[in-house]
Amino acid sequence: MVKAVVLGAAGGIGQPLSLLCKISPLVDDLALFDVVNTPGVAADLSHISSVAVRDFKGEKPETEEAKKKALTGADIVIIPAGVPRKPGMTRDDLFKTNAGIVKGLVEAAAKYCPDAYICVISNPVNSTVPIAAEVLKAANVFNPKKLFGVTTLDVVRAQTFVGDIIGEKDPRKLAIPVVGGHSGSTIVPLFSQSKPSVDIPSDKLDALVNRVQFGGDEVVKAKDGAGSATLSMAYAGFRFAESLIKAAKGEKGIVEPTFVYLPGVEGGAAIAEATGCDYFSVPVELGPAGAEKAINVLEKANDYEKKLLDEAIKGLKTNIEAGISFVKNPPK
Repeated sequence: MVKAVVLGAAGGIGQPLSLLCKISPLVDDLALFDVVNTPGVAADLSHISSVAVRDFKGEKPETEEAKKKALTGADIVIIPAGVPRKPGMTRDDLFKTNAGIVKGLVEAAAKYCPDAYICVISNPVNSTVPIAAEVLKAANVFNPKKLFGVTTLDVVRAQTFVGDIIGEKDPRKLAIPVVGGHSGSTIVPLFSQSKPSVDIPSDKLDALVNRVQFGGDEVVKAKDGAGSATLSMAYAGFRFAESLIKAAKGEKGIVEPTFVYLPGVEGGAAIAEATGCDYFSVPVELGPAGAEKAINVLEKANDYEKKLLDEAIKGLKTNIEAGISFVKNPPK
C-alpha cells in the first residue's frame, strides 16, 4: 500500500498533479489538502474509476486537524502549495510568501509522517528545500535521503527542446543531466553528456541553454497573466514521484536529477566540496531508502558548461542561505 498526499491540491499545479496520482496504479491511497476548494477537487476526482480520494479541507484559522488527517500514514508527500508566478515576477519575488507556506506544511509532515519521502515543488526550490531541511532538523527527524527538491521540469524541457532541434519524435528517449538549482542561471543542462549523444549546432547552443533556464518565463508570457507553468510542472512532479515510488518498491537502476542535501547522500560530499554548496541538483540513484547515491557528473563538464556552473554556484549560495536564514532568523 502506498499513501500519497498532495499539499496544495486545489492549486494550478495541485489539481493536475492530483489527477495524475489518482490514475496511477502505483498509488493506493490519495489524500488531498489545501486551505480552499479541496472538497470540490476531491469530488471531481472521486468519479474516476481508480483508487479512492480523500479530501481534508483546512478551515481557517484552525487547519491542524485537517493536516493531521491528511498526513498520518503517508509514504510520500508532494508539496506544490504556494502562490503562482505572474508576469514580471521572478522566483525570488515568491520567496517570502511561499517560504512561510512550506515551513508550516513541513512542520506538519515532521509531526505526522516523519518517515515519509518529501518532494518539494513550491518555488523557489533553491530556498524552500533548505527551509524544509531546517524544519526537519529542528524536529529531530531530518533524513537527507528522503527530502527532495523537484527539478524534473528542467530535465523535461531539455529533452523536449533538444528533441525539437534534432528531430526526435519521442524526447523521452533522451537522457540529459540538468544540474545546479531550479531557477534561471542556476539551471545548468549538460548537453555534452546526453545519451544518446546529440550534436547541438554551436549557433543554437546559447539560445537552447537560455530556453531551458528561462522556460518558465515563456509560459508565463504566453498565458498573459492567467498563470504559470502548471501543467508541465504537474507532469514533472508526478514523473519524479512515480520514479521514487518505483524505486521504493524495489525497481533497480532508477536515476533522476533532484535537488538534495549532498552531505547526507552517498557520493554527495565530494560534490559539495567541489561546488561549495551543500544543496545541489545532480543525478541521484533512487532506492527503497530514497536517495541512494549522488552521481558526480560535474567533473565531466566541458569548458562551456563549467562557465555556466560557476555562475550557477554564485546564485545557489545566496538562495540556500536565504532559506536557512528564514528559519533561523524568521522575519518579524
